[in-house]
Parts: sequence; C-alpha cells; structure tokens
Amino acid sequence: MYLNAIGKPQAILPEETDGFPENDYEQKKEPHITQRTTVRTTEPTSPNSIITLDKVLEQLRGRSPNTSDRSVGYAPGRGMVLPFEPLSMSFNEINYYVDMPAEMKTQGVTADKLQLLSGISGAFRPGVLTALMGVSGAGKTTLMDVLSGRKTGGYIEGEVYISGYPKNQATFARMSGYCEQNDIHSPQITVRESLLFSAFLRLPKEVTDQEKKVRSCVFVDEVMELIELNGLKDAIVGLPGVNGLSTEQRKRLTIAVELVANPSIIFMDEPTSGLDARAAAIVMRTVRNTVNTGRTVVCTIHQPSIDIFEAFDELLLLKRGGQVIYSGPLGRNSHKVVEYFQEIPGVPKIKEKCNPATWMLDVSSAAAEVRLKIDFAESYKSSTMHQRNKALVKELSKPPPGTSDLYFPSQYSQSSFGQFKFCLWKQWWTYWRSPDYNLVRMFFAFVTALVLGVIFWRVGLKMRSSGDLLVIVGSMYAAVMFVGCENCICVQPVVAVERTVFYREQAAGMYSAIPYALAQVVVEIPYVFVETLVYTLIVYPMMSFEWTLVKFFWFFYVSFFTFLYFTYYGMMTVSVSPNGQVASIFAAAFYSFFNLFSGFFVARSKIPKWWIWYYWLCPVAWTVYGLVVSQYGDVEDLIKVPGQPDQQVSSFIKSYFGYDNDFMGVVAVVLAGFTVFFAMIYAYCIKTFNFQQR
Repeated sequence: MYLNAIGKPQAILPEETDGFPENDYEQKKEPHITQRTTVRTTEPTSPNSIITLDKVLEQLRGRSPNTSDRSVGYAPGRGMVLPFEPLSMSFNEINYYVDMPAEMKTQGVTADKLQLLSGISGAFRPGVLTALMGVSGAGKTTLMDVLSGRKTGGYIEGEVYISGYPKNQATFARMSGYCEQNDIHSPQITVRESLLFSAFLRLPKEVTDQEKKVRSCVFVDEVMELIELNGLKDAIVGLPGVNGLSTEQRKRLTIAVELVANPSIIFMDEPTSGLDARAAAIVMRTVRNTVNTGRTVVCTIHQPSIDIFEAFDELLLLKRGGQVIYSGPLGRNSHKVVEYFQEIPGVPKIKEKCNPATWMLDVSSAAAEVRLKIDFAESYKSSTMHQRNKALVKELSKPPPGTSDLYFPSQYSQSSFGQFKFCLWKQWWTYWRSPDYNLVRMFFAFVTALVLGVIFWRVGLKMRSSGDLLVIVGSMYAAVMFVGCENCICVQPVVAVERTVFYREQAAGMYSAIPYALAQVVVEIPYVFVETLVYTLIVYPMMSFEWTLVKFFWFFYVSFFTFLYFTYYGMMTVSVSPNGQVASIFAAAFYSFFNLFSGFFVARSKIPKWWIWYYWLCPVAWTVYGLVVSQYGDVEDLIKVPGQPDQQVSSFIKSYFGYDNDFMGVVAVVLAGFTVFFAMIYAYCIKTFNFQQR
C-alpha cells in the first residue's frame, strides 16, 4: 500500500482527495505518486524582493493562478539523493491522563486523575498535510506529544501503528521529526553547520565516512534549497530576539534541521506562531514543499488565516477536553468542513467572505454547544464520517502484504565515539565564536593577575616572619579563588543555553547524554589551559616566587586544575538546577564553605574534630595545600615566629598548617580527582535529570 520492502521505498497516495476508502464527496482524482528523486518546489525568494501575499499563497498551495485544482504531485526539479521510507500513522482510542492538580483537589475534586485526551482515533498518511486544530486547552500539542512519544509524564492508553506495525518508540525516533514551537538551536553555529550536525548524527553508520560526508553535504544543500535557506547558509543562528536569524528564518531552520534527518513523519507544533502574514505564508510554503516530497506531515495550528487554512489537506478538530469533533478532508475552499457543520441542526450558515477556520471554531465552541444543546463530539461519533475514519484506521492498522517492520540494531545512528566526535565539533565552534564568554574570563584572569601582582609585588622576597608567610599564602589563595569563582559564574549561562538545545536534540535521537557531556567537558580544557598560562606567567614573576622548573610546574599544575574544577563545578550546579538563577544561588551557597574550610582562615589543626571531615572534602583546601607545599615545603630559611624560637619555613608550615612536603603527590592526584568528580556528576545529572517537563 504505502510500503515496499525496506530500502526500496514506494509511496502511492489514495486516488481521492480526502483519502477515505469510499469517497462520494468529490469525483476529482489525484495522480499516483511514486517516491522518486524529484520534488517540486518554488524558487527561493530574495530577502530584498517584494512579493505579494496572494502570489506566495498560490505557490504555497502548489498551483498557478489559473488552476483551481490543488494537487499533491511531483514536477521535475531538484533531486533528493537520500531515499526514505514513506510511512503512515494510525491511532485508535488514545486517552491521556495526568495526576489531579492539588489546586483542583482543594476545590473538592475527588478523582485521582485528570483526563486531557478522550478516545481519539485517526490516521496521518504520506503526502497529506494534516491540520490539528482546536480552542486553547483542547489538547492539540498534548496529542502531538503523545503520538510522537515526547511526553515525559502522565498516563497513556490506546494503540498507535506505523504502517500497520505497533509503534516502537526507539525505532520511531529514528525515522520521525518534531519541530517544536520554540525554535531552539545552538546560537553560535551557522545555518549550514546546524544542518550538517543533524545530518551526520542521523545518517546510518553502515554508510562509509567518505560517502557519508559527500552525501550529507549534497543532501544538506538540497534541503537548504527546498526550505529556501541558501542565502542564509553562512549566517550565525544567534539568540531569539537578540541577534542572528529572524523568527520566520528560525522557523524554517527548525523544519530544515528535522528534514535533514530524512524522516518519514514530521510533527510541527504551531509553525506559524508569532509570524506576520507574509512570514507565515513563506513558512507554510516550506511546509508544503516538505509534504510534496511524499512525507507525512502534521501541524498544530491556531486560528489561521483563510489562505493558510486552505493550504492543508485534512483537518483533525478537537474540543476542550480532548475529544474529536471533526476528522476528515477540508475540500476545495474548505467546503467539506463547512458542509459538515452546516448539516448539524441549529448551526448558522457561514457568511460570505468569512474565514472558515474562524467560523468553524465559533460554531463549535463550548458556548455554542450550550446554546444549541448539542455535544459536537457525540454528533461526530454518530456521523458517517466517523465510520469512514474507523474503517480507514482499521485498514492502516494492518501491515501491507510483502512488508516488514522497521528495525534498527542500535538506539542511535552513530556509535558513542561518533556522537562524541560530532558533539565536540559543534562545541568547538560554539566556544570559538563566543568571545563574550572566553575573552571575558581571559581578561578577568589577566586583570586579576595584574592587580594581585601589584598588591603583592615581590612578596616572595620579603619573608622574614611567620606573618610575611601568611601574607604570601593569602595572596596565592585569593588569586585562585577570584579566578576560580569567576570561571564558575561565567560558565553557567553558557551551559544553561546549551542544555535547552540538548533536550531537543536528545529527544530527536541524535545522541546520548554521556558523549554530549564529555564533549562539553573536553572543550573547556584548552581554554582553561590558556587562561592558566596567562595568569601564571603574570603572577609568578610579579610575586617573585622561586624560578625553578619544578616549582613553576607545580604552581601551574595546581592553578590549572583549580580553575578547571571550578569551571566543572559551575557546570555541575546547572545540571542539578532547573534554571540558571537557581544554579547561581546553589553555587554561591558553597563559596562560604570553601572559604571557611580552605585551611587558610582556620588552620586544619584548629578545626573542630566533628567538622574536620569537611576539610578533606573541600577542594579549595587541597588547592591551598598544593600551592603552599610546592613553593615552600622544602625551604629551610629561618623566620621569626611570635612567642617561639626562630623556625625553618618548612617546619613552620608543617606545625602550623599541618602540611607535609612528601604529600604533594597525593595532592596532585586529589586535585585531578576533584576535576573528574565534578565532570562526572555533571554528566550523570545531565543524563538523569530532565527539567523540561512535557
């Protein structure tokens, strides 16, 4: 029917415009469509050209002004180098519940669950553009999330079939796309890089690397032409409402990112939301071009204009409470929808030049039901349209002869190393193009080093008493704390923005959490290394520490891992917090403990025994230990100690701080261990916690 053997896709659409088994509405027939390498699109619109809305919408509907027939066909044009498997989706008696909100229980509601979707059945087919509509709260996005497997909570009942086979979410995620209403993309990469990243991670691993590179680039270029993004391929995506792409361009990028995954079924949540008439028409033309490739496309839409509404082929209309009140074709000039509702007793006739979408929502509203004393959901269930839909769902819930269910040997298209490699590639470009992040922390490290170097100028040569030694220890401690805390603060908004992108990309089946987290951990290393080098080369000579290779190395080593674990600590706080503000508060809460138990303000020997355990768990305490011991653990010069005989520096350090020069190896391992520990906690929390509830 719609499927041939896997790897030999063949899509044949029904001959009737509404797709029902028996169509007595219209005698117009569509041409048979075979999935081939050609698609029909319109020419890209120049950003500076002036184009009328009527002309755009004529192109959107795939017809010329002299043609009244809206067909879904192919015309010779650009090729699609990657074949796909056209798939249908059928679903029967879908129910969705959530736990009863506490506010409703306080008002006397005794039920444990609240039902948001009630007995919804229907079907989506290749080459057919379906509109999912309803008033606010009707459950449009909820139904789409349930069918696409994006729900993170609640209780789902019902059956979903993909071309006759029971839906398997792991498999379904590999051959479906979901365009969210909020266009979420990494802000610091270009349009073409966004598409390449999606394509490389979703191409099957059976394709060789060289072939993958060639075919991906060609396919990405074709998708950019199809979605009319050629003129923007080198544009930085940017942040919404701040810089980069406009809202309409971001919508088209969202569609393109999913399309380069070569999906068979695409869900789009409010693709025209927040756009003016011209921008919405251009986006819908993009949607129409996508449908014309033979894919199954479903869009939620909220009160569209008459032209955009009539660009759809079929309509699934819901009422508040998640019940179906219409499921069928729109017909030419929406006449089938209008005829259906006008046949219901008491429904007023549509006025001339009235928007059918607006009229339909008005006459089927809850107020209209009360006035007419009718339940439109019950009226639909008793209609012949419902019976035909049930027959269609039943037919599409059986696999066609000679086909087999889709199967993928692994959850992700790429291996873990491949996922890490591509995530690292994207993170590298993201960081390279983030001067507001990297230059700020480099500049802060530079200024901090200069200020502290001036304040503690040549302090290493002025050590005559224990007080002078404590000043030196304090200077080293203050320097690493300033830069370390700044690293923690600066990295949090960067990780928070990328985490939002991570939620979308992981849900799309691009990669798992561990390769993503590892890539972000690794990409920080060279930047922290350069930052430490800048800091060390300024502070070390200005404070006049001893110029030996070993001592300089240890100073650099301790500073590097300190700055790095502070950076990973900031990343970790974001991973355990719902947003950046909470992460900042959470991170700052421990700064005081780091200061108090660092071993500088209160020496280890003076910390109460019931609190000494936290001293050993405090990473800053190990930093101070390493800095002091590496520089002065072997110094035998005598210094004055108030109330005591003169002592060697090494002896005073051991008696006052409790530091042992032979313990430096352990300190080095522990500092690296804290760095790895914070990185691992970050990766684990990114994998475990999902603060984006749906």
